[in-house]
Amino acid sequence: MSKESQPSFFPSAALDHAVAGIGAGVAAVFCMHPLDLLKTKLQTSTTPGKGNVFKHIGLSLREIYVKDGVKGLYRGVGPNVAGNASSWGLYFLFYNILKKRGSEGGELTSGRTLLYAAEASAATAILTNPIWVVKVRMFTTHPKDPIAYRNSWHGLSTIYRTEGVRGLYRGTLLALVGVSNGALQFMAYERIKMMAFKQKRGSFEKAGKPWTTEDDKLANTTYIMASGASKIFALAITYPYQVVRARIQNNATVHLYPNIPTCITRTYSEAGVRGFYRGLGTNLVRVLPGTCVTFVVYENIAWLLRRAAVKRERIEYTGED
Repeated sequence: MSKESQPSFFPSAALDHAVAGIGAGVAAVFCMHPLDLLKTKLQTSTTPGKGNVFKHIGLSLREIYVKDGVKGLYRGVGPNVAGNASSWGLYFLFYNILKKRGSEGGELTSGRTLLYAAEASAATAILTNPIWVVKVRMFTTHPKDPIAYRNSWHGLSTIYRTEGVRGLYRGTLLALVGVSNGALQFMAYERIKMMAFKQKRGSFEKAGKPWTTEDDKLANTTYIMASGASKIFALAITYPYQVVRARIQNNATVHLYPNIPTCITRTYSEAGVRGFYRGLGTNLVRVLPGTCVTFVVYENIAWLLRRAAVKRERIEYTGED
């Protein structure tokens, strides 16, 4: 049974994927938040990093823990959960709406996948940018600092009151540039997944086994490999924009990086090309497990919702459990 012909648990299949995306975003944040916090601190730092990446990560996390305890390691978790959950939920909602409409016109090629992923990413980036501004500022300040935000709502209201709507959308242009990261990743992920499903279906046909909803899922190791490979591919191309975006959004360094051209010029003059890859080691350590957790949780929730919908429909029509 194909995914297109299957019933959805919620009113539409796109909502099923949105719920799966929200669950995946929340799970990823709670697993990876301390490393995300450290990555943002490194991106916004102007002090050159030295030494072994893994040793530096361990020492930096220990320093935060000794200074502020577990609470310090999870500072900013509120906007991070809100940002990730809403971002993944909205992304999968928009992407699957576009994908469904696009699939009606024929085969879903890599080019069309890239286009739909980019459109979904752009819409999501615009809607969620204020949350990411608050997240960066909470990550880069200490709770006792006069400019620190108490929580997400305090951050949003303070920025709006002191900087207006423009403040909430600092870095939006760079976020839209970053659309290429998600689009490239999802294009690669979809192609890898499509190849894996094709191979699995072929083995079923060769063995004469029927394809059911229970089989409409790949092994978790396959999702891990597909998500990891696609993320490395996308990150290698698009990482520099993340550094520029974080520096633009960081209120503490706004005098150094008042706009994008100045930020790019200053970063290059101070550290060369390496300056645009600050925090990359930490990001690789953080983003690969985080990406794998996100996609494994997403795929499993989406599959469970499909299976529950099929079971519910069967009970309604046949009365069989």
